[in-house]
Amino acid sequence: MKAVAIAAIMMFAVACAKQPTATTSTPPGTQATQSATPGIKLVSRAFTEGQPIPRQYTCDGINISPPLEWTGLPKSAKTIAIIADDPDAPSGTWVHWVIFNLPADTLGMVENVPATEDVAGGGLQGKNDFQKIGYGGPCPPSGTHRYFFKIYAVDGELPLRAGATKSELEKAAEGHIVGQAQLMGTYRK
Repeated sequence: MKAVAIAAIMMFAVACAKQPTATTSTPPGTQATQSATPGIKLVSRAFTEGQPIPRQYTCDGINISPPLEWTGLPKSAKTIAIIADDPDAPSGTWVHWVIFNLPADTLGMVENVPATEDVAGGGLQGKNDFQKIGYGGPCPPSGTHRYFFKIYAVDGELPLRAGATKSELEKAAEGHIVGQAQLMGTYRK
């Protein structure tokens, strides 16, 4: 009888250990307030979380992309995608930057990434809502806007061509996001 009870407890323990755990990875396009995947950290030497983005990275300056650095990507990540957007735009969320298929061993983006389809070292740039390839900096018509730089760790290469839009990236990445993080900066004209 005692052996049966021990066997039942061990079976219960093994069954509990095999239960799937919830992940915090969510697909692109979800609310910007959702938390990042534990372990992934996205930072910039140009600005810190919740602080103003310097003028040089906006339409009021020389409109160059800010430097970004990340750490803690999951081992299952094969590529990286980046979306930068403004949810405070009067016409709805405005997309400022789309990059995808960066090699997962990439540790960051240098300042002033050229506005070309191909990214040096691998990867492609998509089309922003200014209808241009590459980065288009903050340019709010009025008031202070929030700008979210979001990084997605992806489990493979996305079947997209240069010039893909944010919505095309989101559709292609659905079910393939293995981690994410974001950095938010503000800007006011």
